[in-house]
Amino acid sequence: MPKLVGMNHIALEVGDLDEALDFWRSIFGDLELRGRGGNMAFIDMGDQFIALAAGRTQPPDRERHFGLVVDDKEAVRARLKELGVPTSGRGLDFRDPWGNLIQVVDYRDVQFTKTDEVLRAMDLESLEKSNRALEELRAKGIGT
Repeated sequence: MPKLVGMNHIALEVGDLDEALDFWRSIFGDLELRGRGGNMAFIDMGDQFIALAAGRTQPPDRERHFGLVVDDKEAVRARLKELGVPTSGRGLDFRDPWGNLIQVVDYRDVQFTKTDEVLRAMDLESLEKSNRALEELRAKGIGT
């Protein structure tokens, strides 16, 4: 049987690419794009990416969402507050202007890992896991 390995990218439908890129930049600053063409733009995240596709027509998401891993969840919370972007959820959930629901999680606190090479390329080599996340990884035989 084949095994699930991970995520390569997330694709989000948005109303307008330039507005969507401006929205992401307003939160995360300069973005590295893997490319842009036609009705799509690709925001680089090291070994993964977010694909933005113009043409969203459906209503805002209700439960459908994705977990966006960041280096500093509280900095994202503060930035969203500065921008007046409403947040909700036990953790940190927000919607983009087109209704895509995004759940922010801190790299330190989740089982998700990047290789040392990818962290170094992203200038995040000092990012460390919390004890709880390390225990969860060890329980799966991942890490030391």
